[in-house]
Amino acid sequence: MTQRHKFRKSMNRAAGPAIAVIVVMAMIGYIIFGPTGLYAWGEYGQSVEKKRVVLSQLTKKQNELQNRVNLLDRQRVDPDLAEEYVREKLGAYHPDEVIIPMDSGTRP
Repeated sequence: MTQRHKFRKSMNRAAGPAIAVIVVMAMIGYIIFGPTGLYAWGEYGQSVEKKRVVLSQLTKKQNELQNRVNLLDRQRVDPDLAEEYVREKLGAYHPDEVIIPMDSGTRP
């Protein structure tokens, strides 16, 4: 056998394990750095915390709206809220009244 033939034969034998090592390395890389890999778990934790803050704000807003709906129930309407609502929608103010607009965030 010639030197070239021995080299070619050894390269053919090494090709299979080399491809297997490359495939295994690619799989390990995907497990670590992939979109659902170990590296992404830290980002998921931060994302979950941000979503919890938003959820708590939305829950608070939902509770406020539910309270307002309960006060406007047809069976037992809160007189002050009904008067405020009607005056706001119809613009029914007395000429001698002074209206002080409030931001919705500063409302008691």
